[in-house]
Amino acid sequence: MTEAATPGMTRREQIRQRNTRKQVQASNDKRIRKLVTPEGAVLNLRIATAGERGGAFLLDFALQIITMLGILIGIAFLASGMGYRGWQIAGAIAMILVFFVRNFYFIFFELGRKAATPGKRALGLRVAARNGGRLKANAIIARNFMRELEVFLPLSVLLSFANNSVDGWINLVLLLWCGVFMLFPLFNKDKLRVGDLIAGTMVIHAPKVQLLKDVVSAAPEPEVASGYAFTPTQMDIYGIHELHVLEDVLRQSTPEIKRDVANRIAAKIGWAPESGQTDVSFLETFYAALRKHLEQRMLFGEKKADKFDRK
Repeated sequence: MTEAATPGMTRREQIRQRNTRKQVQASNDKRIRKLVTPEGAVLNLRIATAGERGGAFLLDFALQIITMLGILIGIAFLASGMGYRGWQIAGAIAMILVFFVRNFYFIFFELGRKAATPGKRALGLRVAARNGGRLKANAIIARNFMRELEVFLPLSVLLSFANNSVDGWINLVLLLWCGVFMLFPLFNKDKLRVGDLIAGTMVIHAPKVQLLKDVVSAAPEPEVASGYAFTPTQMDIYGIHELHVLEDVLRQSTPEIKRDVANRIAAKIGWAPESGQTDVSFLETFYAALRKHLEQRMLFGEKKADKFDRK
């Protein structure tokens, strides 16, 4: 199928391309952590990188700033007609609300069902317990209160460097002390903050999962309904990479390429097209059947990367 998508590719180029995919896959596999839940289920979790965690934090920090500015502007507008005493009351209320936004923003969202702030959700991340169990409220509170020591206090120290009243050696010690907390995720394989170590948590990928329509509906099997019936042996020829290539062919290629790909697949699996079956219907039906077949294999821990994978 790969040859059909790139007709001029030689065998050596195909092997080089496959080796590149294997290297990328090996890099991703290093981020996989196997956890056993209290019920005995084995979970394969992919941890977030330091860059992803930093990006999520910057998004959340920006949202915090916008929210606090909105609170201050809103209260200032309401208090504009209250006179001096009104400004005092409004200022006190604003400071209380800003305090809660700064200190409980992360706790509020991570205690929710998705265990993720808006920044984490935007990058497909969530918080999880490192023991595979249920994420508890005390763990969420502990990891987020430690953020004051890890992030906001070091930032305050760094900003204070503009004041030359502090001795240079003290500045250096403070800078090193702050660096230990701020750069800690870069020096451990699970990219954990100090707060994660104390709370027993980690940040993982939580991609959205979409079930196939034919899996969740009561409609007949697509290959049966359209007159196609592929055997497991025929579908075992291809893997996940070929499935992605076929998806690109269906979405973007010309009718000539679709015809060429359909002929190559039919020859590879030993399929004899019947009258009334078009190239597009054959490819769409084979795609749906192959995707379902690979998903069912993955439920049992059998992952076929591509057609060269003989596991």
